[in-house]
Amino acid sequence: MVDKKGIQLLKDLCESFGPAGFEQETAKIVKKYVEPYTDKILTDKLGSVIFKHRGETDRPRLLIAGHIDEVGFVVSGIHEKTGFLTFNPLGGWWDQVLLTQRVTVRTKKGDIPGIIAAKPPHLLPEEEQKKVLEKSKMFIDIGATNKTEAEELGVRIGDPIVPFSPFSVIGNGKIAMGKAFDDRIGAFIAMEVVRRLKEMKVRHPNTVFGSATVQEEVGLRGATTVAHVVDPDVAIILEVDIAGDVPGIKAHEAPTKMGKGPSILTFDASMIPNQPLKEFVIKTAEEIRVPYQLSQVARGSTDAGRVHISRAGCPSIVIGVPTRHIHSHVGLLSLVDTENAIKLTLELVKRLNNAIVESFTAL
Repeated sequence: MVDKKGIQLLKDLCESFGPAGFEQETAKIVKKYVEPYTDKILTDKLGSVIFKHRGETDRPRLLIAGHIDEVGFVVSGIHEKTGFLTFNPLGGWWDQVLLTQRVTVRTKKGDIPGIIAAKPPHLLPEEEQKKVLEKSKMFIDIGATNKTEAEELGVRIGDPIVPFSPFSVIGNGKIAMGKAFDDRIGAFIAMEVVRRLKEMKVRHPNTVFGSATVQEEVGLRGATTVAHVVDPDVAIILEVDIAGDVPGIKAHEAPTKMGKGPSILTFDASMIPNQPLKEFVIKTAEEIRVPYQLSQVARGSTDAGRVHISRAGCPSIVIGVPTRHIHSHVGLLSLVDTENAIKLTLELVKRLNNAIVESFTAL
């Protein structure tokens, strides 16, 4: 199970403020935490953090990455007479999860609370009450009564917004609840792997480049620049997966379940994984008796979509933690799955030597 130090790190990561394009607070947490466990810390010019742990050889270079941006919003306007804020999404949001949710608006004068609201249903015609309300008809109420008051609080067009959602551990200590699991959990796993490499003095026949990438939710942008900086020979992208153990979901739509082990992604909209690498990961999981689930996400994509086509190409795989209610204010995931994802990734680091990596692309 993830230890107390790890739980505190996960809490700090998930409660930090970091929508796509505004990840600096989260990136600083990553940098401070991994510094004692790494040989060198690098950054790209978008703000991603790269932390190097040299093993017995310089190559192969193994990239293990999770993105630190969360889905959020950005202020698009301030209503003149009411002070209500209009907003645009940063990342994908389903309109139905937004109403009455609390948010935090970061301004030049500090953070201010708000709530996503709309015209009360009591004032809507009966036919309109039956329709899904679109986010374009919603606004954020920060308690101002006009535009001047909102501006005096420091609000400007372009200010970032995130859900307000404190982190907690429930379910007899086995379930984490909070925001931004997509994909702070991936960055957390990468950080924990590097920490254990150092603390346990693990020998590994490669050089590991952990990474906390930025702007994944708006087009996999940080992955593009990180792959250019690192020039990896093989990549493990660490992500959430869509847990299908929710009423109404068919098994073929989302095959993984929370608590049944990390997932190995066999296909998504942006990448078909390198097949020998996929089989190597499956074989490794079976040999060390880590439970795993095979998964597909037909309409989603991950940082692997950019990494696997960087430069001349890079054999890549996605290991995920099944998570309920992603892209909403509150998600749930299993800390047991998380620990098993750490164990599997750590074991892969121990095994990925130059000969094995070259075999992934041999003809």
